Amino acid sequence: MDNEAFSIGIEEEYLLVDPKTRALYARPPQEFMAKCQNLLGPKVVLEFLQSQVEIGTNVCGTIAEAREDLGHLRETVAQCAKDFGMRMIAASTHPWAHWSEQEPVDMERYRILGAEHRTLARRMAICGMHVHAGINDKNLRVDLMSQVTYFMPHLLALSTSSPFWEGHDTGLKSFRPIIIGDLPRSGFPEVFDSWSDWTEMLDDLAATGMVTDPSKIWWDIRPSGKHPTLEIRICDICTHIEDGLTIAALYQSILAYLFHLRRSNERRRTYRRILLAENKWRAMRYGVEAEMADFGKRKLLAFADLTDELVEILRPFAEDLGCIKEVEHAKTIARRGTSSDEQLRIFQAALAGGASEHDAQVAVVDWLIEESARTSE
Repeated sequence: MDNEAFSIGIEEEYLLVDPKTRALYARPPQEFMAKCQNLLGPKVVLEFLQSQVEIGTNVCGTIAEAREDLGHLRETVAQCAKDFGMRMIAASTHPWAHWSEQEPVDMERYRILGAEHRTLARRMAICGMHVHAGINDKNLRVDLMSQVTYFMPHLLALSTSSPFWEGHDTGLKSFRPIIIGDLPRSGFPEVFDSWSDWTEMLDDLAATGMVTDPSKIWWDIRPSGKHPTLEIRICDICTHIEDGLTIAALYQSILAYLFHLRRSNERRRTYRRILLAENKWRAMRYGVEAEMADFGKRKLLAFADLTDELVEILRPFAEDLGCIKEVEHAKTIARRGTSSDEQLRIFQAALAGGASEHDAQVAVVDWLIEESARTSE
């Protein structure tokens, strides 16, 4: 198996908060980003809102390389935020921030996005994690996209970190996909027969003037418009760095497994989008506490059991890739819970202790600040 075919790059988006009020820092000083870029170069960039910052690792051949790079990036951004009187949190939503109070970044790309999508764009006070996998063969890229989509709800369930929205417990473990889902060209991808099938669709969109930039196709998984990669976009940002590395390791191992099937003239069956969307909804609503469908067995199974089965399927490929520890960690997440589960536990415990809802959410932010900067076990 060629490990280089599935090199990994991880992008993470963080929120900046005021350590006194724990509210989002709507207008960080310009010097903050200047210092980040001086230390990290093009690995750190602005996001749509000023209260956000995005990082991206190098192209990493192994998860071990990604661990080192991602840890350095998190530590550096967290320290720079501290230097300017802020704190960094890795969570897909802030417990009580209102999108209308956030300031967009003054860049042409974001001005165009705001003009085209109006309130839908302004509501993007959310953060995610994107994982790129290097796949040089273009036809292989779209073929694997059709098959790996089946596993997207599983990865979402393991990453949930957005239970709150604008001061409310939403009842969902991941509210972020609700906001993303309001954008056009979001959700699960189309199924393509070949790379030319994909490019013909892009040509149709461009020729009509409807979509001239492939990066404005906001699917849960898509071929990158800039790099020879297949990019997953469905996941929340993981507060625990170990959980994020597990997502990347699972993705890399799933691709290696599917490639192995292909070389044996086999492939995973593709399923109707309505079926996959039901599993995604269950991941959003219940996270690791969900029962999700095994469509091959035509039955609902506890997510922890599905995770155990997936880990065993992936074991030989994860061992070959050198990421079995990270893949095994999925079992821990499935039983311990995700960031969302811990945020809700902290919130409920504070309420039970007599705290107001706001003070209980402050306790959540305090935990997020501490855990987001922790880059080793």
